[in-house]
Amino acid sequence: MAEKDVTTSNPPAESAALADPSAAFEKMQELLKTKNDTSRFVGLALLKSVLDNGQLVQDPEKLRVLWEAMSPKFLDRLLQAQENEKISKIEAKEMVDLAVAVIHTFSKLLPQDALKERRLTGRIDPLVKALIRSTSSTTELILQSLLTIVSQPEGALEMLRVQDLSPLIEIATQHSLVLDILSYTWLNASTVNTEIPAVRQSIDNVLTKLVVVFKQTDAVTLMQSVADFLPKLPAETLSPEANWLVPLVSSLRNLVSKKPTAAGRAAYSKLAAVLLQAYPVQCPILLFKDSILKTEDSKPFSYLLINLLLIDLRSSFPSLLSQLNSTEYYSISQRLAATCDILSSFIGFLIRSLDDEASHPSFSMPPDLLLKLRKDISETMSLMIEYLRDRWDASIAGASGLHPEARAGTAASLGGKRLTLTWDSKEADVVADPLVLAGIRVLAIWIREDENDNLRNESSGLMDMLVELYNGSAEGTLDFRYPVLLALDPILLSERGVEGFLEHNGWMVLFNDLESTIQTSPLTISEASRGLEIVRVLLSVIDHPSTYLPNEEWMAVIGLAASMKAAANTPPLVLEFQIGVLQLSTAILSKAAQGVQKRYVTSIPALLGLVNQLEVLVKNISSTEAADLLDLLEDVSLELENLRAVR
Repeated sequence: MAEKDVTTSNPPAESAALADPSAAFEKMQELLKTKNDTSRFVGLALLKSVLDNGQLVQDPEKLRVLWEAMSPKFLDRLLQAQENEKISKIEAKEMVDLAVAVIHTFSKLLPQDALKERRLTGRIDPLVKALIRSTSSTTELILQSLLTIVSQPEGALEMLRVQDLSPLIEIATQHSLVLDILSYTWLNASTVNTEIPAVRQSIDNVLTKLVVVFKQTDAVTLMQSVADFLPKLPAETLSPEANWLVPLVSSLRNLVSKKPTAAGRAAYSKLAAVLLQAYPVQCPILLFKDSILKTEDSKPFSYLLINLLLIDLRSSFPSLLSQLNSTEYYSISQRLAATCDILSSFIGFLIRSLDDEASHPSFSMPPDLLLKLRKDISETMSLMIEYLRDRWDASIAGASGLHPEARAGTAASLGGKRLTLTWDSKEADVVADPLVLAGIRVLAIWIREDENDNLRNESSGLMDMLVELYNGSAEGTLDFRYPVLLALDPILLSERGVEGFLEHNGWMVLFNDLESTIQTSPLTISEASRGLEIVRVLLSVIDHPSTYLPNEEWMAVIGLAASMKAAANTPPLVLEFQIGVLQLSTAILSKAAQGVQKRYVTSIPALLGLVNQLEVLVKNISSTEAADLLDLLEDVSLELENLRAVR
C-alpha cells in the first residue's frame, strides 16, 4: 500500500532532512499539515526519528508547533489500524506502534498546560482500544502515556467517560500500571465536585470487575492499590453499599489463610485497616465473623487473623528500634500501624458482640481461644509499652521520665547539632510516626476494657510522653489528643498514674486545652466531645484517694466555668460538656480548704445562674438524654447550695 512505499522509499532524502535541523522542522511541519494520509505518515515517521535522536527536545516552542500540526483524527485512525485487504498485519502493527510512540514522547515533553488540552486527552479512548492488539512493548508505552494524561483532572475526567475499560481491566494482573492509572483517574476526577457521582459509579463498576480478574491470583497487587488510594478519596465517592466490598474481603480472607509472604502480609494488613475505617459498620462483621471462610484447623477466621497480627507485632518490636534511621522504617511503621488499627477495631467488635450477642449472631469464639487471645494481647501491649518508651527516649527524652527542662540544650558535633541526651535521634519527628499514634490508640482501648492493673501501672511509665504528645498535637502532623485522653482515663485509676500526671504538668496542659475549647465559638461536636473527655480525666484526678487538697492553680476552673454562656439551639453534647465543666468546678470547690472556699464563694451565684439557664435549655431537648442531663444539673445545684449555706 502507499504507506508501506512511503516509509521504505527515499532514505537519502530523510537522512538529508535529519542532518539539517531547520530543514527537518520545516519538512515535518509541512508534511503533518497536509490532507494526504501518506504524507502525514511520512511526516510522523520523520518526527519520530528526530525525537529519538534527541533533536527538538529542548525546544518547547517548536515541539508545540509540531504537536498542533498533527491531525488528531489521523492519530486515531493509526491507533485503530487493523489487518484487512489493503493493510497487512505487519503494516497495521507498525501504524499502531508509530502513533503510540509519538503520543508517548509528546506526553513526556509537552508542558503541563498542554496535557490538559483536548488534543491530548481526546486520545485516551483510542489508546485504550489499541491495547487489544498491541504488543507487550507498545502496551507499556500506552499505559505510561495514559498515566501521564490522567495525572491532570482534565485527563482523568476524559478517562472517566470511556465507555469500555475492559481492555485495560483484562491486563491488570500483568501490568501494575493499570491500577495506578485507575487510581489517578479517581483521585484527580474527584477534585471536581460535580463529578463525584460519576467517580462513585466508576469505582463500583471497575472494582467489581477487577476483583473477578484477580480471583485466580493472590490479589496482593490489587489490595496494595486499594489500600493506597481509598484513604485519599473524599468520603462521598464511596458507596454505602459497595458491591465490591464482600468479594474483596473474601479475597483478603483467602490470602490470610494461605500464609502469605511479607508483601502479602503488608497488603492485607493495610487493606483491612483502610476498609475498617471506610466501612466501620459493614466491614467488622465481614472481616471478623465466621460464616465466609473456615480455616483448615476449624478455628474461627478472626482468631487466625488476630493471632497472625499479634505475632507480627511481637516479632517486630525487638528489632524495630535499630531500624529507626533506615529507609525501610517508614513502610514498616505504616504496616504495624495498620495492624494496631485492626486490633483496635477487633477489640471494639469483640466488646460489642459480648455486650449484645443478638447484634452479632454470626460471631462466636470458644472460651479457651478467647482467653488465649486475651493473654496474647496483654503480652503484646506490654511489648508495645516498652517500644513506645524506647521510641520516645530515642528521639526526644534521652531517658525515661526525664523532664523537658533537663533536655532542652543541644551540642555541636561532627555530625551537626543534636539533643545532648538522646542516644538515637531520628530526623523524622516522633510525633509524625503513625505507629506511635496507632499504638497509643490500641493501648488505650485495651487497658480501658481489660482492667489489668499491672498493664495500667506499666502504662503510667509513659506519662511524660503522653502529656507532651497531647501538648504538641496542635502543631504536630498527627492529632494525639483523643487517644491520649482515652489512655489517661484508665491510667489515672492507679496512684502512680496520678503522681506522674501531676509531676509532668498534665493538669495545666489539659486545662489550657479546656480553656481554649470553652472560648471557641461556635463549639463543634468534635471539640465538645474532646472537652468532655478532658473533664472526665480531670475529675478522676480530683476524685482519686491520693488527692487531698486541690492545687491553687486548679481553682482557675471555677472562673472558667462561670465565664461560660448558655445559648439557644445548643446541641445536647455541647450542653453535656458545659454541665461537665460545672461538675468539675464544683468538685474542686468541694475538696478545697475552707479558706480557699471562702475566697471563691462569690462565684457560686454565677455558677447557679448558669445551672438555671442550662436547665431551661435541657428541658427543650426532645431526646432521651434530657432526663440524665437534668439529674446531673440537680446534683450540681444541690452541691453549690450546700457550699453557699456552709459559708
